[in-house]
Amino acid sequence: MKGSGRVTPHPRTFSQLRKYEGVNGIGSRRFAINTMNHRCPTSLSIGRLSILVFSVVALLTSSRLGHAQTEPSPGTDPNLSHPTRVVTVKRNGYTISGLVTHLQDAKTFKYAIALFPGHPGIMRLREENGQPKFELQGNFLVRSRRHWLDEETLVVVVDAPSDEWTWFSQQFRETPRYGADVEALLKEIGRRYSVEDWTFVGTSEGSVSAFHAARMNPQLVRRTILTASLFRPTRNGPGLSAVKLDELSAQLLWVHHEDDPCPYTSYRDAQEFSRRSRKPLLTVRGGGPGRGDVCQAFTAHGFVAVERETVMAMRSWVKTGAVPADLGR
Repeated sequence: MKGSGRVTPHPRTFSQLRKYEGVNGIGSRRFAINTMNHRCPTSLSIGRLSILVFSVVALLTSSRLGHAQTEPSPGTDPNLSHPTRVVTVKRNGYTISGLVTHLQDAKTFKYAIALFPGHPGIMRLREENGQPKFELQGNFLVRSRRHWLDEETLVVVVDAPSDEWTWFSQQFRETPRYGADVEALLKEIGRRYSVEDWTFVGTSEGSVSAFHAARMNPQLVRRTILTASLFRPTRNGPGLSAVKLDELSAQLLWVHHEDDPCPYTSYRDAQEFSRRSRKPLLTVRGGGPGRGDVCQAFTAHGFVAVERETVMAMRSWVKTGAVPADLGR
């Protein structure tokens, strides 16, 4: 079943349009234009042209949420020094894939970590000449995935379903179909690697994916970790602003950088959601220096320069259930 569609965009000025183009770069504009071509009207009538302009600006605004996540290149990605495999499950006319990584000598796995990357959540995961190819290499969860690994732990980065590669809306991520897609992928990976203990981890807009996938799969997931969470509505949907936290049966840990500069993912909101859910908040401090727009992956929003410490603390919670001490200064 398809999601309910996009949030209706509000007008933005052309000066803001140029600002977002300058901040986010050619890659973001290309994504916006490709998406626009599939979703926006093409008529040159005045009324429709206005809608078209507003839609372009909305797409560029949503690209603030970490779309510039293309570093490092696959050829220099240190994660690829570990065995890495693309697992793809066929669905009804589309597929869903995951990128599995584990240590070279690991044979028996007790823990599996499913990672849901930030905006746009579209990796276009595939194999070319026997090698994995994918986008979002610079996303916090994608670039730091090797730090989860030990002799009993594997990680899976979850891609958007292939029929959602044009526009992976937050509303779609709330649907039973998405929950079933994630379940089908992870059950297949669990079958291949003989692992049943799943933890879902989302970052930024991926927190929306992880929350709803966990909410809809209580029989599968034991723990959920939400990092740099998207608490406020954006052009791509409501974020976590309207979720019913008590619908999540899995154990929950919030992880947030105290200096997260993104206005949609503030530390103050993390404190409030921790209070409302009565679930612990792991606070991260330090790191940097950052670069790029405030909502992108190489700032405190993406735990830059404290990736390893943050992941190790999360892994400790997965294995022991003990809430780690806050990190940093």
